[in-house]
Amino acid sequence: MARPTKDRLIEQLPEIKFFKPAGVPGHQLEVVEITMEEVEALRLKDVEGLKQEEAARLMNVSRPTFQRVLTSARQKAAEALTCGKAIKFAGGDYRVVRPGHCPKCGKKMRHKRGQRNIQGEIKKPCSDCSPTD
Repeated sequence: MARPTKDRLIEQLPEIKFFKPAGVPGHQLEVVEITMEEVEALRLKDVEGLKQEEAARLMNVSRPTFQRVLTSARQKAAEALTCGKAIKFAGGDYRVVRPGHCPKCGKKMRHKRGQRNIQGEIKKPCSDCSPTD
């Protein structure tokens, strides 16, 4: 029996969840589905420009898992773009973590001076997730 997939942490859901080629009726299109964690991997790596190690840490996955998610997302996006298919963002194993919350468990945190990065996000996990800090 396979091990259950651990929820991947994502910071934001995309506002628009469906794209299609212009001038083609929707009923004539095949749809490629990209999961929410794949969208987050694309955002962190290709939009934010983070290194894979940092992006994997933010999503609470290993670097090899992040690489697999990113590769899958890129393959699906390339297929849709080159074959004229629609793209739908849906599904996946994820949990949304808001700014000001623990990056590991999602618990609301009080922050101390120096615990936030330039964007105002909390850098360190809560005391429950890293009791040695």
